[in-house]
Amino acid sequence: MTDAARTLHTLTLGQRPVGRTALRARWIVGHAQGGHRLLENAEVVIEGQRVLYVGPAFPGEVARRIDLGEVLVSPGFVDLDALSDIDTTLLTVDYGPGWAKGRVWPQSYLDRGPYEMYAPEELDFQKRFAFAQLLRNGITTALPIASLFYRAWGETVAEFEAAAAAAGELGLRVWLGPAYRSGGIVCTAPGKLEPQFDEARGMQGLDDALAFADRIAGSFDGLVQPMLAPDRVETCTLPLLRRTMAASAERGLPVRLHMAQGRMERKTVEALHGTTAPRWLAANGLLNDRLIAPHAVEATPEDLQLYADHGVTIAHCPLVYARDGEMLRSFRKCRDLGIRIGMGTDTAPPDMVLNMAVGLMMGRAAEGGAAGLSTAEIFDAATIGGADALGRPDLGRLAPGSLADIAIFDLSDPGFAPTIDPIQTLVFGATGRVTGAVFVDGRLSMCDGKVAGMDIDAARRQVQRQFEGLLAKYPDRTWGHPALDTLFPPTYPPGLMESDMESA
Repeated sequence: MTDAARTLHTLTLGQRPVGRTALRARWIVGHAQGGHRLLENAEVVIEGQRVLYVGPAFPGEVARRIDLGEVLVSPGFVDLDALSDIDTTLLTVDYGPGWAKGRVWPQSYLDRGPYEMYAPEELDFQKRFAFAQLLRNGITTALPIASLFYRAWGETVAEFEAAAAAAGELGLRVWLGPAYRSGGIVCTAPGKLEPQFDEARGMQGLDDALAFADRIAGSFDGLVQPMLAPDRVETCTLPLLRRTMAASAERGLPVRLHMAQGRMERKTVEALHGTTAPRWLAANGLLNDRLIAPHAVEATPEDLQLYADHGVTIAHCPLVYARDGEMLRSFRKCRDLGIRIGMGTDTAPPDMVLNMAVGLMMGRAAEGGAAGLSTAEIFDAATIGGADALGRPDLGRLAPGSLADIAIFDLSDPGFAPTIDPIQTLVFGATGRVTGAVFVDGRLSMCDGKVAGMDIDAARRQVQRQFEGLLAKYPDRTWGHPALDTLFPPTYPPGLMESDMESA
């Protein structure tokens, strides 16, 4: 049990404490004069859903004062590309190419009719499990994302109704919207990838998403808000994106659209439209400050200038790209242009601390030195940057009047000794496993790895069974339908050691 968990034992998991609660800590990241400020031996006082006070000892009356000890109290992280999936992308790290490993539908699979590889209750469970993992890593606001490779086409309203309920029950702040698309990339021959479109299906997906958005806005005491999530730029037609952006403007909804994110996308968009995705959208008046665009690793200097000119936010997910030796080039150039940058984890586990550490290293590597990125800038991106992308100045910072979305990191962990600066210690330590507790909307949503209403150990076993069931279906959607054991061979060949064979 962490130090934070021991001191929070008087509070009820999953509940908002009644009356004012003062949380005293060695370090608190407050917010004043337009930026984060580090306070030592200070207090944050929460009352109901909001922060009442941040500073030295609170002079007013409180219902309880909890001394958390050697911890860092921080605004909760904002994850603009949060996995609500069982992470099949991990299967791409040491295996490729994607068209030969189930990451692109073969024509034969499309001809037979794509099918849902998860039952509805499995989709419900995977989101519930993923939401719990986000809380366990200090993430209090999330924009979920999942793969469409194992789907019949797009995401459904029914599963997002269940996702909204899961977020409300677990106590996670979310922006939700089922992913929709007009088309997909199909493998028609080994290494030959072609886009195929069904415009009517895309429009129906948008209609369903808008009806869902209108219905769930502000539900679960404001924890659940809507967004629009066209899948990725190469799977969307111009009419679909025009309708999406018009609806976004009318309703004030954020739009997340993956673009400038990979080589396959770049080649496909070039073939379809004769330019890059950001330039195609800009030419049609579709770039704006409601747009969140993961990942920008393939963005040209001209693309980045368009982002800056139109207020687009980059959802920066450095960990998933660093695994393949890729990076944003660069964080510094984007910030110098005035581009807003938020963070996304986009993988499991959703360790935002590790994500920040990798981002810091890759940002410096891209520019050849420490001037490429500071610890403060990467921490700002994980908090303020995401909140600002959503137009929510009451998130991503701890100040009087902000919502009480708080992450508590236990820096008494012996692996973190010695501590010089708590922010640097957290990021350089590179693990979210020291997240001791999380408050969302003033409610204790996670403490000591536990979330209300979920047996994490049983859930881990269930998620493994579900993943293995999905894995068994990979040959169905892989070119040539190879045997599973040839798709994903182990790191080392299986076999007995010589001593084992002698004893046998």
